[in-house]
Amino acid sequence: MNQPQRDAVRYLDGPLLVLAGAGSGKTRVITQKIAHLVETCGMDPRHIAAITFTNKAAREMAERVAKLMPGRSTKEATISTFHALGVRILRQEAKLAGLKPQFSILDAADAQSILADLSHDHDKAHLRALAARISNWKNAQIAPAQAESHAQDALEAAAAHAYTGYERALRAYQAVDFDDLIRLPVELFAQHPEARERWQGRLRYLLVDEYQDTNHCQYALLRLLAGPRAAFTAVGDDDQAIYAWRGADVANIAKLQTDYPSLKVIKLEQNYRSTGRILAAANSLIARNTKLFEKRLWSEYGPGTAVRLRACRDPDVEAEWVAMAIAGHKFEHRSKHSDYAVLYRGNYQSRAIEAALREQKIPYVVSGGQSFFDRAEIKDLLAYLRLIANSDDDPAFIRAVTTPRRGIGSGTLEALGQYAAGRHISLFAAVFESGLQLRMAAKQLAPLSEFCNFINRMEWRAGREPARAVLEDLLKAIGYETWLFESCPPREAESKWANVREFADWMGRKGEDEKRSLVELTQSIALLSMLDKDKTEQDAVQLATLHAAKGLEFKHVYLIGVEEGILPHRESVETGKLEEERRLMYVGVTRAERTLTLTCCERRPMGREIRKCEPSRFIAELGGDIQELGKATANTPQDRKANVARLEQLKALLAAKS
Repeated sequence: MNQPQRDAVRYLDGPLLVLAGAGSGKTRVITQKIAHLVETCGMDPRHIAAITFTNKAAREMAERVAKLMPGRSTKEATISTFHALGVRILRQEAKLAGLKPQFSILDAADAQSILADLSHDHDKAHLRALAARISNWKNAQIAPAQAESHAQDALEAAAAHAYTGYERALRAYQAVDFDDLIRLPVELFAQHPEARERWQGRLRYLLVDEYQDTNHCQYALLRLLAGPRAAFTAVGDDDQAIYAWRGADVANIAKLQTDYPSLKVIKLEQNYRSTGRILAAANSLIARNTKLFEKRLWSEYGPGTAVRLRACRDPDVEAEWVAMAIAGHKFEHRSKHSDYAVLYRGNYQSRAIEAALREQKIPYVVSGGQSFFDRAEIKDLLAYLRLIANSDDDPAFIRAVTTPRRGIGSGTLEALGQYAAGRHISLFAAVFESGLQLRMAAKQLAPLSEFCNFINRMEWRAGREPARAVLEDLLKAIGYETWLFESCPPREAESKWANVREFADWMGRKGEDEKRSLVELTQSIALLSMLDKDKTEQDAVQLATLHAAKGLEFKHVYLIGVEEGILPHRESVETGKLEEERRLMYVGVTRAERTLTLTCCERRPMGREIRKCEPSRFIAELGGDIQELGKATANTPQDRKANVARLEQLKALLAAKS
C-alpha cells in the first residue's frame, strides 16, 4: 500500500472519509482495514460491517478479505449490500416492524402491477413514472400523507394518490419493496431505541463503499447504526457521483463534515489503472466542476499515447470505423477481444455498433442486459417459492395459481378477490374460509382448494427437507416442462426449460453449500440481480452505457457519440445538471487503461429528420493533448470493401513478418 492507503487503514480515532479517486485502490483499503481490525486490533469479525451497493461488489470484497486472512473464518463479518443488511434487520426485528419474518420482497414488476390495479392504467411508461415518484418519496422519507403537498405536477399528484393505496396493499400482502428495505429499518431505529442500541452493539465498526452514491435514507441508516461512537470509514469519490437521477445525493459528503466535526479526510490520488495522458485529460475535465475537496490523479505508468478523436459522418460510419479499428488494433497487437470496450450515453447507441461488430464477426457482450431473474419462466417458479414462504403474498398467489393454467378462470379469481377484500385477508387464507363456499360453486372452489392444499404440503416440506429435492418435486407436480412445450414453439420452450433447469440446479447447490432450506433461500433471492454463480469470462468486446461501466476498467476504450445533446444530454443542460454530465464523461475517460478514443458524428438521424451535430464541449475541456484523426466518411459498399481489403492486407503483412 502507499502511504495514504496505510493511513486510511490504520486510522481508528473517529469518523473517517476516504476520498478515493478512480483506480486508486479503494477496495484494497476497505479489505485491508477489515483485516487490520481483526488481526491487529483483535475485533471480532461479527462486529464489523462493510456495506456496498451491488451483490457483485460485496462478493468480491468477501473473497478478498478471506484471502487476506487464510485459515481464519471471516464469514461472521457482515459484507453485504445496503438492501441485504436491511433484510437482515427486518427479519430479526419483524415483530417491532409490524411484519412477519417470512415477509415477501416485491420486485419492480410486482410494484407496477399493484399500481396498475390502483390507477386503472396499464400503460407501462406511466406505471414506471408513478413507481419512480413513489420510490423518490420513500428514499426521502416522505410518507403518503405528506406526498400530496410535495406534488408539483399532474403526474406527481396521481403518484401521491396511488401511494396511500400502494402502501396499504403492501401491508396486506405482508410484503415490502426495495425502498422499504432501507426506509423501514430507519423508521424502526428512530421509533425503538432498544432495537437501535441492539444493532449498534452488534455492528461496532462500519465501512461504506461508494459513499457518494448514498441517498437520504441510506445516510440516515448509516447515522443510526454508527450512533454516538461514530466508528466508521466512508469511502467515495465526489467526482464519480452519477446517480442523482435515482436519488443519490452527493451532498451527503458535505453532510459528513457538518454532522461529524471531528471527521478526518484522507485523499487517495495515485491511480493504478491509467497512463499519464489519460489522467491529464480526466483532471482537466473534472477541474471545471465546483469542488468540495481538491484532488488530482497521477500514476507511475508513464505518459502513454495521446487521447484520440475521430469525427465521423454519421452513426453508421462511426460504428463501422470503430469495428474496423478494434479488428485492426487487436490483430496488430495480438490482444484479446475482452481488452476492448465501447461506451455510450444511451442504450439506443449500441444498435449500430452491434450490427458493425456482427458484420466483422467480432464477439461482443452488452452490459446491463436482462437479469436472469427477470425472465418470465424464472418469475413463474419464483412465484411458487414466494407463496410457499409467505402465503399472504397475493401477487405471487395470482401468478402461481394461473401458471400453468389449472382450470381457474378470471371470474373465479375475481370472486375470490372480492371475498378476500371484504374480509381483509389474503387470497390464500380466503380459500379455507367456510364463507367462501356460500359465494362460489363447488366446481370453482375445488381447483382452488387443491392448489392451496398442495402449497401447504410443499411449505411443510420446504422448511425441513433439502432444497434440491423439494424443488425437483415441485417442478414435477406442476408439470411445468410439459406446459412450456405445449404453450411455446419448440426452440423457445427448450431455451426456457434450460433456464429453469439452470435455476433449479443453482438453488440445489446453494442449499447444499450453505445448509439452507428452500424457504431460507427464497427469502433472500429477491435481492439478487444476477445468477450468483461462477462464470468464465467471455473473450468479447464489452458494450456498456457510461452508468453501467462505472467500476469497470478496460485496456482500450472507445467512447462514442461525444456530441452536444448526447453527452452532455440535452435535458441535463436545460435543467442545470451539467456537472453530473461532466462527472459521467469523467467516469468514461477513467475506465481506460492504455488507450482512449473518442468519436463524434457530423449528423445524426432524429426520427424522420437528419440533425446536424456539434462536438461536445467536454472534448475541449479535456485539454490540448488530443490527437485528431480526421473524418471517417466511408459508408458505401465499395468503401466498406476497400476498408476490409486494407485490413486483410495488414493482417497478411503482419503474418509474413512474424
